[in-house]
Amino acid sequence: MPAVHIVMIEDDEGHARLIERNIRRAGVNNVIESFRDGTSALAALFGPDGSGEVNAGRSLLILLDLNLPDMTGIDILQKVKSNPHLKRSPVVILTTTDDQREIQRCYDLGCNVYITKPVNYEGFANAIRQLGLFFSVMQVPESA
Repeated sequence: MPAVHIVMIEDDEGHARLIERNIRRAGVNNVIESFRDGTSALAALFGPDGSGEVNAGRSLLILLDLNLPDMTGIDILQKVKSNPHLKRSPVVILTTTDDQREIQRCYDLGCNVYITKPVNYEGFANAIRQLGLFFSVMQVPESA
């Protein structure tokens, strides 16, 4: 199986560093490509022609914040899950939002895991380390 390519869409630079550092501490050495806004992330995911075929045959895992400066993570989730080349890619929502309606909406749209970021540093770091352990054993399909 090809190596899983992790795409992290997180506008908070401190959170992005914390996420990557604690995923690494869990022993995950996969490529992590970071984006600070939805526009640049979608450009990379869908490619120059906008079809998403650029990622065909790759195993992607998407870490997605819902609160981005240029669009919502919900918009990105909808676009990813409705694209034939990306819809199999697991999407992990990592956000501060714990509204039950928002959680339900994300699952209805096809997110695979929804994690509310703990408020304190140690709690957040621990949650991400556990997520990294989960990443080290999960199977991710290739994109169509």
